[in-house]
Amino acid sequence: MIIVNDIVQGSDEWLEAKLGKVSASRANLIVTTKGKQTTGESRKKYMYELAAERITGMRDVTFKSAAMEVGNEREEESRKLYEMMNDVEVEQVGLIYKDDTKEILCSPDGIVNRKYGLELKNVLAKTQVGRLIDNKLPTEYVIQIQFSLWVTGFDRWDFCSYSPSLKPLIIPVYRDNGLMLRIEEEVYLFNKELKDVVRKIA
Repeated sequence: MIIVNDIVQGSDEWLEAKLGKVSASRANLIVTTKGKQTTGESRKKYMYELAAERITGMRDVTFKSAAMEVGNEREEESRKLYEMMNDVEVEQVGLIYKDDTKEILCSPDGIVNRKYGLELKNVLAKTQVGRLIDNKLPTEYVIQIQFSLWVTGFDRWDFCSYSPSLKPLIIPVYRDNGLMLRIEEEVYLFNKELKDVVRKIA
């Protein structure tokens, strides 16, 4: 893996570094939690989006809801709480590439001692209540975290869901080698098809 820690997440430089590259947060558009290739239009739309970014060097402006804005604002608060509860220091990095091709990446909310990763989700109170009742990793983040484990080679990734005035939910997630093999196969296939699309258009 290649850790890039000299750029700030959310900055123009960070956005430019991600252009046209498969990232953890969108990997669920490529492969399902069952290890199957995604069906329908989502996979194709994501491929065309990345192809457009590679060809034009630009990205479309994406919508940010009020809940997403609040989540971003509370990220530092939840990170400090996690550090205090676990007596650790969380290192903030820009992004992590899987290898020197720099075609596949994840942008963790932090890494600890360069041994495991951290995913912070800052949510509305009603969402947090549901997660505390379920007491498990929400299905929608399974691929994102397993993809991040695959990219980094780490054995563990902590999922932390937080909402002020409610207790946090911290779930350690470990490598699912079977699912990770399917992620690898599908992502490499996706990248091959993506390059073919770029060659046809560029």
